[in-house]
Amino acid sequence: MTPEVMKMLVIGLTAGLGFFGPALALGLIGFSAMQSLGRNPEARGAILTNMILIGALAEAIGIYVLIVCIILAMVVK
Repeated sequence: MTPEVMKMLVIGLTAGLGFFGPALALGLIGFSAMQSLGRNPEARGAILTNMILIGALAEAIGIYVLIVCIILAMVVK
């Protein structure tokens, strides 16, 4: 395998494993929020506010992974 192929393989693995965490987190956040709304519909405002906040924080991890992958693609030789 050439160094270029190894670099792309590492970038792909980094992206795949790195995006798995935020995707799983967002799924669990949505699942938990829907369960909470089903049990206590009166708390809709607080639940949705917290869900959006935590969802944004989970998405930030995905953005960090994207930045690392771009840096790996541009810098590593």
